[in-house]
Amino acid sequence: MPSRRSSSTYVDFAHVLADLAAAAILPHFRRPLAVANKADAGADYDPVTVADRAAERAIRAAIAKRFPDHAIVGEEFAPRPGAGSQQWVIDPIDGTRAFIMGSPLWGTLIGLIEGGVPILGLMDQPYTRERFWAAGGKAHGRGPDGKVRRLKTRQCPGLAEAVLSSTHPDLFAARREAAGFARVKRRARMTRYGGDCYGYCLLAAGFVDVVVEAGLKPHDVVALIPIIEGAGGRITTWDNRPALDGGQILAAGDARVHAEALALLHP
Repeated sequence: MPSRRSSSTYVDFAHVLADLAAAAILPHFRRPLAVANKADAGADYDPVTVADRAAERAIRAAIAKRFPDHAIVGEEFAPRPGAGSQQWVIDPIDGTRAFIMGSPLWGTLIGLIEGGVPILGLMDQPYTRERFWAAGGKAHGRGPDGKVRRLKTRQCPGLAEAVLSSTHPDLFAARREAAGFARVKRRARMTRYGGDCYGYCLLAAGFVDVVVEAGLKPHDVVALIPIIEGAGGRITTWDNRPALDGGQILAAGDARVHAEALALLHP
């Protein structure tokens, strides 16, 4: 059953969650910080900090109090089942590697799925005081000046004129993934690395044209889907399926760029 609550109720609450997460995170940013490795022995480095866990605890507690029937899926703790069709998907610090090196290219991701459809997404970068969110098919951004603006992707006729962003080339572990990304990179005008969730929001704001990544989890992407789509862009898997479950992800601000990149990634 669709929720009877208005999208504005959820948007307002998502802002409250972002503020709670920021209060838990910022005291640790650019400070001496213990970092643990969640990965198994011999696996890739998977860092986590007290800031990640404190922020997720704060978000979970607020959701459980306000919407006790909603499910919660987060990066740091076990899923909490719900009684209804609503599921919050959260990543307290998307870009923990950037966080621990003092780079501001990280953010808190808060998404809401209803009946299997992402209906709300928010990305907060509290250090730069930037926030991006979307619901009801409209995306907005708040800059360091505190002004709220509608987000709109920019037109780009093809990859030859496109700015490409990806968090790191090591995301493409499989040979076919690396080859597909290389084909897109060769065609693009310029490529920059290191964005995590911030790169997707720059795409929604009209400063980046295409993002190509692989190995993403649902908590890495669910919140970004409404933001990209609400700004007029497209976000799918490399084989043109919904991006809800993560995996190999392609986002583009212009449908022409999306189609061209899709053909190169999944020939």
